[in-house]
Amino acid sequence: MYRLREELEHFEDTSLAPFGYRSRDSRGRAYPDKESNYRTVFQRDRDRIIHTTAFRRLEYKTQVFVITEGDYYRTRLTHTLEVAQIGRTIARALGANEDLVEAICLAHDLGHTPFGHAGEHMLNELMKDHGGFNHNRHSFRIVTELERRYPDFPGLNLSWEVREGIVKHETEYDISDAEGYEPEKRGHIEAQIANVADELAYTAHDLDDGLRSGLIDATQLTDLELWKIVVESVGLFDSAQSDLARHQIIRRLIGIEISDVLETSAAQVEMHNILSVEDAQLLDHSIVKFSETLALYNRELKDFLYENMYQHLRVYRMQVKAERILKELFRAYFSQTKILPEEVQGRFEFIGEARAISDYIAGMTDRFALAEHSRLFDPKTPT
Repeated sequence: MYRLREELEHFEDTSLAPFGYRSRDSRGRAYPDKESNYRTVFQRDRDRIIHTTAFRRLEYKTQVFVITEGDYYRTRLTHTLEVAQIGRTIARALGANEDLVEAICLAHDLGHTPFGHAGEHMLNELMKDHGGFNHNRHSFRIVTELERRYPDFPGLNLSWEVREGIVKHETEYDISDAEGYEPEKRGHIEAQIANVADELAYTAHDLDDGLRSGLIDATQLTDLELWKIVVESVGLFDSAQSDLARHQIIRRLIGIEISDVLETSAAQVEMHNILSVEDAQLLDHSIVKFSETLALYNRELKDFLYENMYQHLRVYRMQVKAERILKELFRAYFSQTKILPEEVQGRFEFIGEARAISDYIAGMTDRFALAEHSRLFDPKTPT
C-alpha cells in the first residue's frame, strides 16, 4: 500500500501554517493534464524541472568561476541545489509548502547564459533592438515554451503557483516582470522564501569560493561586522585561513543568516496577522526577509565581494573574454545564418532570427560556447 495524492494533500492541510500554499488549492495548469496518483501538483512540477535539458546544462554554466578554472568551484547547478536546500529548510521551519519552494528554487536559474552575469549583460546588449535579454524571463520561456518534452503542449505545463514564483523571482541583481501574474500582488510566501534563499546562498558561497581560490584573504575581512560575529562565534581568529576553518565559518554564517530570516519572518507573520496566502501577497513588503541589522551587515559583505572578488583582475579578465566570445558568436550567426543548426533556423519564421539566435546562445554551456567559438574562429580547429 502506498500513499495516494489525496493523503499527501491531507498531510499538507494538517502540517502547513495557514499561509502555506496547499497543492490542492492550485490554480492548475495552462493545458489539460491528468494529475499523478502519488505526487502532489508541486512535487510533479519539481520532478519535471529536474528532468529538463536546461537543468542538466547548469552543471557547466558559470556561477563566478568559469568551468576551466577548476572543478572545485560552484557552478550554476551546485548554486541551484544549495538554494533549494536552504529554501526547503526555511519553508519547513516556517510552515510553508516545501515542495513549492523547492520547485521554484530549482527553476530560478534555468535561463542563465554561459559565463554568468557577464554573458547575460552582453546578450542583453546584443538584443537591445530586439526586446533585450533577461534570464528571469528566459527561465519562464524555457518552462512554458522552449522545453519540448510532451506531445500535447509546449514547455512543462507547470502549475500557476510555480510559474508565478519564477516570474516574481527577484533579488538585488534580478528584477521581476510579473505581467500576467497579478503584478500588483507580491509573490506568495514560498516565492519570497526562494528569493531570500537565493540571496543567502550566493553571498555565503561566493565568499567561500573567493577564500578557497585565494582571490580573498581572510585578513581582508576583519573589519566587516558580519565576519567579526561569525569568527567570534566559531572561536577562530588567526587560524581562519585553513580549509577546515573556512568550512566552519561558512557553515556558521549560513546558520546565522537562516536563523535571522526565521526570527524576522515569524515576527512579521505575527505583526501583520498573516492567516492566509493572500494576506501576505497584499502587503507592500515581503514577509520573508532579513532583520534591518543583518541586512546592513549583508550590504557591507556584498560591497566587499563586489570590490574584491567580482572586480578582481582574474574574474574581470574572464568576463571580458566571455563578452567578446558571445558577441562574436552572435554576430557570426546573424550574418551567416546557414552555419546555425537546422532546428534553430526553423524557428526564424516564428520568433525572428535575433531571438532564435539569442535562445541558442543562452542555452549553451561555458565549454560548448568556448568550443563553438574555436570552431568558427580558429582555423586549426575542425568544424
